[in-house]
Amino acid sequence: MSDSDFDVIEAIMKLKEEEVLSWVKDQLALKTPPHEIMNQLSNGLEELGDRFSAGDCFIPELIKGGNIFLNALDVTRPALEASKTKFERVGTFLIGTVKGDLHDLGKNLVAITLIAAGFEVIDLGKDVPSSRFVEEVGRLKPDILGLSALLSTTREQQREVIKAMKAANLRDNLKIIVGGAPVNQKWAEEIGADAYGADAIDGLRKAKTMLGKVG
Repeated sequence: MSDSDFDVIEAIMKLKEEEVLSWVKDQLALKTPPHEIMNQLSNGLEELGDRFSAGDCFIPELIKGGNIFLNALDVTRPALEASKTKFERVGTFLIGTVKGDLHDLGKNLVAITLIAAGFEVIDLGKDVPSSRFVEEVGRLKPDILGLSALLSTTREQQREVIKAMKAANLRDNLKIIVGGAPVNQKWAEEIGADAYGADAIDGLRKAKTMLGKVG
């Protein structure tokens, strides 16, 4: 099959990692601009995300697709860094799972989805105290802060982080998205978050909307 016949978006949707990575290497050898390669890969992961939102695939497939994207990004990274035309950054997104919560599968899925869409993502990991969120927001000045909580006993920490941002005078210029199994729109409104992300794809769409990057 020639490169002109190969559909990389379809290959990502079918989780054909070896074929995707081979295509990336071929495109780099052909001097295809690396940002064009990344745009194609992003489109593939976005379509996979749409299938997930529609219930046509499940979390393991979405994680696999995200890992394919990250591996392809690693192959493309040297050319991206050397290119005068940079892969367009949508915004900066700081993310972490709140204090007392050791679950990070959902957070990791959100991070992969955001990276694929062009966000610069800084992942603080899990069991992150309010003070660390405050420190990193003050230092990095992200556009958006994402707070994940997977337990009903830890979601209260999302409220505490938002309170801490206000106390540190960091809230006004910061957008905050909350998510996780015990979280919903009503909770997001109650604690003063800007948005609730029902899943990785919904979180991405909310983030892009808040930054005026829809479309």
